[in-house]
Order: sequence, then structure tokens, then C-alpha cells
Amino acid sequence: MQELIKKAEVLTEALPWIKRFYGKTIVIKYGGNAMVDERLKEGFARDIILMKYIGLNPVVVHGGGPQIGQVLMAMGIESRFEQGMRVTDAATMNVVEMVLGGTVNKEIVANINRHGGRAVGLTGKDGGLFTARKLAMTKVNPETLTPEIIDIGMVGEVDQVDPQIIETLENNNFIPVIAPVGMGADGLTYNINADLVAGRLAGALKADKLILLTDVEGVKDRQGNLISTIDIRQIADLIKDGTISGGMIPKLTCCLNAINEGVVKTHIIDGRLAHACLLEIFTDKGVGTAVADYEKNGAPS
Repeated sequence: MQELIKKAEVLTEALPWIKRFYGKTIVIKYGGNAMVDERLKEGFARDIILMKYIGLNPVVVHGGGPQIGQVLMAMGIESRFEQGMRVTDAATMNVVEMVLGGTVNKEIVANINRHGGRAVGLTGKDGGLFTARKLAMTKVNPETLTPEIIDIGMVGEVDQVDPQIIETLENNNFIPVIAPVGMGADGLTYNINADLVAGRLAGALKADKLILLTDVEGVKDRQGNLISTIDIRQIADLIKDGTISGGMIPKLTCCLNAINEGVVKTHIIDGRLAHACLLEIFTDKGVGTAVADYEKNGAPS
């Protein structure tokens, strides 16, 4: 009986949050170990379906770096990186599109549908969802101390977003699952960082939340303790003093850009934690690190 009472208490705790987010759009960047571990993959699919059934509108944007690397290795194509970005020539881009828009995307869609959801797989090319432009990357020449342009091939960034197809799917109770591949005005296909795509889509949809699933607990201070909340005005200082570094910088930049485009709150959470999204959305304490404009939107909630 006590176990049943505990389950009832969990539902009671979730009720205010269900009311708070009913009808709201939640954009989730799905990646890391949550896409590899079979138990976590099954749990993620069920969690997304639960969100939809209780009235939220989840939108999933996924990565697939490890899967791309495996296929490239099997095909004898070398993987090279510059500043964490995969150098993408034409042969590599063919593999990227095949893996992201095909294998990975359809596996996620099938997993959600197999558990009773109604998911639809998309890339940026579908319905004119988003267009891309070539990513301009520079690095400082150590000899001249001047910036130089690095050509990393068919790597892009989001240029324009037209969320109409996502809104149409949401209104008809479908769950969009989006691969971060887009086409530019030049007719070329570009590989785009999934965090950047998720942030731009969240902004275009005026999402209530953007959640980035990672393989770390969240943002940590210099002593290794989790920072549970960050106001956007703190980000520059945290980068300057070295608290935020490496791969966490683009994630915080993504959060900042999404908030500036109208997203209410963003979260960086540990995708290795079972039901991480549900714990963040439907519990009083949440998990990971919340990033928001607290001056505009009030205290953490």
C-alpha cells in the first residue's frame, strides 16, 4: 500500500507542472549516451509519448556523430575534426545525410511509434523547415596572430526557419523528429550541429522550454559542483573566468540565442539519467542546469 501511495504522491507533484505546460511546445535535443544505451532509448521513447498524451507538444532534434563515425570507418573514409566540427567533404556529406536523415532518424521514429506514439521524421529539407548557409570558421595563425578562414567543407548553420510544417504536425497530434541536415540557397546540402538546430527551431516556435540532453550532469562550477540555475547575464563572466569551457560554451551560446529569440527557459541535463526529461519538466526540483532571463521571467520554476 505504501508503494501505491508513493506513486500517487508522484502524480500529485506532477499535476501543477502538467497544468503549467499543457499545450506548450518543448524542444528536446536528443543525443549522447541516451541514443546508444538500449534501456535509455526505450525510456526516452516512452517519455516523449507520455508528454504528448498529457497535452504537451514535444519536438525532437537528434544528433548522430558516433553513428556517422562508425559508417565512415566501415567505408574507409577518414574522419577529421576542426574545433570539434567534422570536416565534411562531398563523400562524407553523403554518409552524414544517409545516417542522420535515414538510419538514425527512422530508428527514433520507429521506436516512438512502436510504443504507441505518432512520430514523423523530417530533415530541414522537408516542407522548407529550415535553410542553411555555409559555416564560416576562423582560427588565429600562431605566427602572425591574425585570424584565418578554415574551410571545413559542407558544414553549415541555420539561415532561415519556417516552422509551419512542425505546427501542422503538432496540431494533428504528430511528434516531429528532426535530423540536422539542411539545404542552402546554393543547392548544396549541409551538416549542421544539432544543438544549433534545436536552438533556432525553439526560437522560431517560441517554445516554452529547450532541453539539451548531454553526457554530463549539467554546468559545474570550478570546484566541480553542479550549478542549478544560470541567469543569461552571468554567461559571459562564467566563460571569461574559465568556469564554462570547451564543449559547454556552444551549448550555453545555444541557450542564450534561444532565449533571445523568445524561448522562456533552457536546460542542460544529463541524458544518462533515466527519465531525465520527465524529472526536469514534472518535478519541483528538476535536474541539471536551467538557463533563463530571470530578470524578465522571474525566479526559477
